[in-house]
Amino acid sequence: MNDADSIVIIPTYNEKENMEKIIRVVFALPKHFHILVIDDGSPDGTAGIVHRLMDTEFSDRLFIIERTGKQGLGTAYIAGFKWALERDYEYIFEMDADFSHNPNDLLRLYAACHEEGADVAIGSRYVTGVNVVNWPMGRVLMSYFASKYVQLVTGLNIHDTTAGFVCYRRRVLHTVELDKIRFKGYAFQIEMKFTAHTIGAKIKEVSVVFVNRREGTSKMSGGIFSEAFFGVMRLRWDGWFRKYPSLQS
Repeated sequence: MNDADSIVIIPTYNEKENMEKIIRVVFALPKHFHILVIDDGSPDGTAGIVHRLMDTEFSDRLFIIERTGKQGLGTAYIAGFKWALERDYEYIFEMDADFSHNPNDLLRLYAACHEEGADVAIGSRYVTGVNVVNWPMGRVLMSYFASKYVQLVTGLNIHDTTAGFVCYRRRVLHTVELDKIRFKGYAFQIEMKFTAHTIGAKIKEVSVVFVNRREGTSKMSGGIFSEAFFGVMRLRWDGWFRKYPSLQS
C-alpha cells in the first residue's frame, strides 16, 4: 500500500536546471505527494539528478522511468498513467518540470477532485480571462484561439483544452482506453479531455497563472500545433462513430 494517494507525473527532456528544484518544492508541500519522472534520454544528465535524489533522500517517494530518445509527450504520460494504475494511487497528476505550473496549485487541483467531486481537474489559463505571464503575444493568441477552435469543433465546454496541468481520478484513467490514445503533442492533451468528457467524467477548471519557463529550453514546435489542428477534426469524427466505454463508479 502506498503512503500517498497522489502521484505527480513529470515528463522531462533536458531539464537539469529545473529538476532538483521542482522535486524539492513539490515534496515541501503540506500534502504528501509522490513524483514519477519520465525521462526521454536527456543528454544533459537530468536522469542522473533524479537518481541522486532517489539514492540519497527520497527513495520512498521519487521514481523514474527512463526511455530511449524523444518519444513524445503523449507516450510519456501514457507510460506514467499505466505505471500509476499498477499501484494504489487515487489521484494522478500531469505537471511540467519548468515551473510554468505553480506546484502550490497541486493542492487546489487535488481539492477539486478529492473534496469537490470532480473526476478531472484542469489547471486552466483561460477560465477567468487570460492568465499567462512572459509569453510573446503571438503565442498567447495562438494558444487562446486554439482552445476556442477546439471548443467550436468538438463542443467541449472547456476553456483551456490544451492545458498540461491536470489531475485525474484513478477511475477515469482506468476507464479510458489508453492504448487507443493516438496523439503525442498538444493534441494529446485535447484528446484526453475529449475522451474524459465522452466517457462521462465530471470536469472542473481551476484558474491558474501560467508563467513561461525561466530556465531551460522550450520544446514547442510547429509540428505540435499542426497535429493539434488536424487532430481535433479526427476527434469530432470519433465522437460521432466510435463507441466509448462509460465511466464506472
